[in-house]
Amino acid sequence: MTNKLSVMCVSGTLEKLQMAAMVSSVAAATGEDVTVFFSMNALKFFLKENAELAPPEEGDFGPLINVEGVPAFRVLFEQAAELGDAKLLACSMALDLLKVDPQDLVLDFGPATGLTKFLSDAEEGRIVSF
Repeated sequence: MTNKLSVMCVSGTLEKLQMAAMVSSVAAATGEDVTVFFSMNALKFFLKENAELAPPEEGDFGPLINVEGVPAFRVLFEQAAELGDAKLLACSMALDLLKVDPQDLVLDFGPATGLTKFLSDAEEGRIVSF
């Protein structure tokens, strides 16, 4: 079994972003090689100009995430990158459509990456999508 996990984050709902962050941070903390690719509706919640949290839309669990003691998804992704060396990548197409530069993102993202490159790099490991 490979120790390479590639996470594709495209949803703009709190529950999916939170689960993607939890999976990424736990995998990175346990020594897995983690890459997270942010695109479509997920990417807008990492823009410096957008301080709002993603809306809970999956059901009753979303509002429970905001209780004290549950780290926000941005914090978990940041910890995955800082403590577990996870790579955070922004989709180049999504950046173009949003008309933003990678410097406009709140976390330390790697170079803008296309889907083809992400999938090619993920080929030898596991891919999960949120």
